[in-house]
Amino acid sequence: MKYFVRAVKYFFYFSIMFVIIVSILVLIGAAEGDISTMFAGGTSALWKIAALFAAVSAIYPSVGFIRKESSFPGEWNSVKGDIIRHMESRSYIAEEENGTSLVFRKKGFMSKLSRMFEDRITISPCFGGAVIEGMRKDAIRISAGLEHVLNRDSDTRE
Repeated sequence: MKYFVRAVKYFFYFSIMFVIIVSILVLIGAAEGDISTMFAGGTSALWKIAALFAAVSAIYPSVGFIRKESSFPGEWNSVKGDIIRHMESRSYIAEEENGTSLVFRKKGFMSKLSRMFEDRITISPCFGGAVIEGMRKDAIRISAGLEHVLNRDSDTRE
């Protein structure tokens, strides 16, 4: 169900961005305001564009969201505080904390809006580190940052 909701969100996102870009082109005079002259095929081209947006929207959630394993030393309970501090330094706030995972959300409204309110990052313990779930670019950045911070901290402890 989450996949379907994400696909629908992206369809509307792409459609709204398309309307904004076409409107700007019409306002600055780079394109005529008549749909039949703006697109080859007139209004029938809009259905083809919508079908393209639907196809991309159907595929994008499987590509745009990942589960990334991050390896670092230490027990979950001993590194949990460091993980929370690292996430807070990256403008994330703890939304939920239970024994098996930490869930974070982005702080600012504009950050949430730019991610279409898909800003949730879940960090769960696994053997030798943690599994980070969320948007691909955020999960990769957070994974690299956590590995850097927690591995550096383990080097200074020794």
